[in-house]
Amino acid sequence: MKTWRDMIPLWHSGYVDEMLSKVDALRTTITIYPPPEQVFTAFELTPFDKVQVVLVGQDPYHGPGQAQGLAFSVPEGIRIPPSLRNIFKEITQDIYQGKVRPFSTDLTRWATQGVFLLNAALTVEAGKAASHKDLGWHTFTDEVIIQLSLKREHLVFLLWGRHAQSKRPLIDAGKHLILEATHPSPLSARNGFFGCKHFSQANAYLAMHGGTPIVW
Repeated sequence: MKTWRDMIPLWHSGYVDEMLSKVDALRTTITIYPPPEQVFTAFELTPFDKVQVVLVGQDPYHGPGQAQGLAFSVPEGIRIPPSLRNIFKEITQDIYQGKVRPFSTDLTRWATQGVFLLNAALTVEAGKAASHKDLGWHTFTDEVIIQLSLKREHLVFLLWGRHAQSKRPLIDAGKHLILEATHPSPLSARNGFFGCKHFSQANAYLAMHGGTPIVW
């Protein structure tokens, strides 16, 4: 099985090691999320050849105990972020016809089914959203998206909000399904995220192309 390191040229070039050294230096004076052992959780839980859906986030949550290396996910017991709450609302309507059911805020269950929960920046300074957007992570994560588009077929890319949608040019729309909507944030969810039906569309596409529908 090919690993992420095998498939992403920037990884085996030493770029990632340079990024980690840069972040480790920052950790000596300020608090950075997620902790070092969770920076690559998304990659560890979803191997390159097991990816079915790519969900692009902006950066990790910047509050204590929230970030765990998976876009939009927080550990059990942490207060649910508003955007994740709205994601669950849309799933309830789209997949379960409005029947309320319990959802875990820990999206590990998605990751192990092939939902690659990728933040464009893999780290963030405590209390400062988007503080690492210019640190160098975007060069790496853009390359990850490019290589997934090039080397895989029939993936679903979920691009919510302008930042995620800026990644569209990196994706071959002839090989993959690209679904776009407003961000699930309370500021924009009612302007196109609610009712987007991305979860059922993703599952229908996966089933059509030999993939396994996701249990959202």
